[in-house]
Amino acid sequence: MDDSLFENFIPVSEKQWKQKIQFDLKGKEYNETLSTKTKDGIVINPIHHLDSYKQVVSDRSTHDFKIGQTIFIADERVANSIARKAIKGGVESILFKASGPFNIQIALKNIPIEIELQFEFEFLSESFLTDLINHTEKYTTLLNIDIIGNLGKEGNWFTTLQNDFKVFNALLKHTSQKSIVFGIDAANYQNSGATITQQIGFALAHGFEYINDFLNVTDEPTEKRLDFNVNFAIGSNYFFEIAKLRAFRTVWTSVCKDLRLQSKLHITASPSTRNKTLYDYNTNMLRTTSESMSAILGGANTVCNLAYDSIYHKSNAFGERIARNQLLILKKESYLSNANQMVNGSYYVEYLTKEIAEKSLELFKEIEKNGGFLKQLKLGNIQDSIEKSATKEQELFEDGSIVLLGTNKHTNTSDTMKNELELYPFVKTNPRKTLIKPIIAKRLSERLDQERLKNEA
Repeated sequence: MDDSLFENFIPVSEKQWKQKIQFDLKGKEYNETLSTKTKDGIVINPIHHLDSYKQVVSDRSTHDFKIGQTIFIADERVANSIARKAIKGGVESILFKASGPFNIQIALKNIPIEIELQFEFEFLSESFLTDLINHTEKYTTLLNIDIIGNLGKEGNWFTTLQNDFKVFNALLKHTSQKSIVFGIDAANYQNSGATITQQIGFALAHGFEYINDFLNVTDEPTEKRLDFNVNFAIGSNYFFEIAKLRAFRTVWTSVCKDLRLQSKLHITASPSTRNKTLYDYNTNMLRTTSESMSAILGGANTVCNLAYDSIYHKSNAFGERIARNQLLILKKESYLSNANQMVNGSYYVEYLTKEIAEKSLELFKEIEKNGGFLKQLKLGNIQDSIEKSATKEQELFEDGSIVLLGTNKHTNTSDTMKNELELYPFVKTNPRKTLIKPIIAKRLSERLDQERLKNEA
C-alpha cells in the first residue's frame, strides 16, 4: 500500500474525539451515557485510541494451534480405530478420556509420533501413569493430572489428600521439555457459571497450590521447572474470551517470574457447555464456531471442538466429523494458522486483556491472603462465589437479557426432542458423602428444556 495515501487524513487525537462525542451528546459526559460495566467491574468505553493505548506484554510466542478431538476409551480397539480415522481426517491432537486403566499398547497402536497425545483420567494410579509416561516418551504428551480439579468437581480426593499429593510428588521426576504431566481444569469454573475474572483468578490460585508444593519438596538448587496444561472453556462473549486467554498468560508469566520458576504453559481450549441448547440444536454449531475462533485468536495451543449434539447424543461419527471440519475450515480456509498474533495491537482487545489481568490478579492475591485456594475451597467460599455469579447469569437468561436463539427467543414450538435423547442432558443428582460442596457444571437452558420435554405431545 502506498503510505502517501495516509497523508490526506489529518490525525485526530483522543481528546478531539471525546469533545466531538460530548458535543453530539449535547454536553453530557460520554462515560456516563455510553459506557457500560460488566459483572467483573470492567468499564467498556465507546472509544479506544492510540493516545491511551498500552500493549500488554506476555509470553505469547508465535505458534500454530492443533486441531484436537476427544475420544472415550471404553474399548481400546474401538478407541484406537476412531483415533486413526480422526487423524486421517485432519486431527493433530487426540484427547483420550478413561475411567480406569487400559491397555496402552492397543489404544495407541499405529498412532503417528507427530500426533499430540492428551489424557484425562477419572482415577489416579501411580503405576499406570508411570507406565503410560514411559510408553509415550517419543510423543508430545499431556497427562492433565489435576488432583485439586478432581476435588473441586467431585467433592472428594481420588483417595486422600496425603495419597493424592504423594502421587503428585512421585510424578514430578517425570516432567520434561517435551511432555507435560500436570493440568489445571479451569473449564469447570466457566461451565459452572464463574465470571471471566473468577475463571482466571481461580485457575491461577489453583495452579499456585501445586507450585507451592513443588517448591517445598524440590531439591534442585538452581533452575526450578514445573510445566502445566490449562484447560479452558470458551464462552460466547467473543472479544472477552480472546482477552481471557491472553490475560491468563500474562498473569501466569508474571507470577512464575516473581518465583523464579520456569514454567511452559500449554493452553487447551474447547467451547463451553453452559450455553449449549437441546432444542434448535443446529445453533450450537454457530456458537462453537465463534467460540473456537476466540480460542484460536486468544492463543490456545490446542482447540478441541464440541459436537453440536454432544449434550444429548452419544459420540458419533457425523457429529465428530462436523466438529472437526469446523476447525479445519477455520485453520485451512479462513487462514487462521498462527493467528494468535492477529489481535496484537487491537486497542480494545489490549484494553480488555489489561483490565481482566489486573482484576484477576487482585482476586488471586485475595485468595492467597486468606489462606490459599485449597483452604477457600474447603470453606466453600470458592463455590459460593461461583454460585452467586451463576445465579445472576441465570436471572439474566430468564428475563431475556441473555439470549439463546431458538430457546428463549425465536422459539420453534414444533421442534421435538423426546425421541432423540441418548444421553441425559441435565445435571445428574447422585447423593453421596463429600468432603466439600462440589462445583457442578450446569447449562443455562436446563429449566426451559425440561419444561418443553414435559409438554411435548
